[in-house]
Amino acid sequence: MKVDGPKPPKTGRARSARSASERAGEAAAGGRFVVDSASVMGIPEPELTPKVRSALMGLMEEVARLRDELERSHARIEHLERLADQDSLVPVYNRRAFVRELTRAISMTERYGNPSTVIYFDVDGMKRINDSLGHTAGDAALARVAECLKENVRDSDVVGRLGGDEFGVILFQADTEMARSKATLLVEKIESQPLVFNDDEIPLTVAYGAYTFSGKEDAGQALAAADEAMYARKRDPKDKD
Repeated sequence: MKVDGPKPPKTGRARSARSASERAGEAAAGGRFVVDSASVMGIPEPELTPKVRSALMGLMEEVARLRDELERSHARIEHLERLADQDSLVPVYNRRAFVRELTRAISMTERYGNPSTVIYFDVDGMKRINDSLGHTAGDAALARVAECLKENVRDSDVVGRLGGDEFGVILFQADTEMARSKATLLVEKIESQPLVFNDDEIPLTVAYGAYTFSGKEDAGQALAAADEAMYARKRDPKDKD
């Protein structure tokens, strides 16, 4: 059986011709850019001496370099902003970023009149999990809750960790009835399957409280109201906020 290997170029001369053609094309393109730049700068074409052309080419290369550096800087800033907004333990907003988004949601409600709701979640039994199985297990439990909340809300909604074992969810354009229904679903999703950690099954339970804001309160007041509703439900599970 004949096996064909890579075929060599036909002639070195053809390769040189192609390279020369490519170089000529690049030179022509660079020349056009120089002429166009000179036109923008008001330099008459007769004054485009080789020295002026060289200076313009150097200037254009510097502009291109600065543009690339600026784009990289913007990318780094966006990355740092994402890091500044993300919780240090789980992949959701931290408290500062969540409060900022809640403030924005309240402003939108005040402006447009559409109700939105903040839900306050508290994970039960975290001290017991940490004491009996260690803080790594506790961290895994918090990560599980965070992922469950993220996966079961709309892209437009906001999930954040408020601190410790407490989470918040902002449901945009959701009134009290819609928010209660959604909160009940989220609780069911979290509690429907225990967390498996090092062959141990850890049942997870959460409590929640919801507050539908009018646009007249600030973020702190809205969170406090949702927190109070959550504790009211803990005191009396029949309490309907």
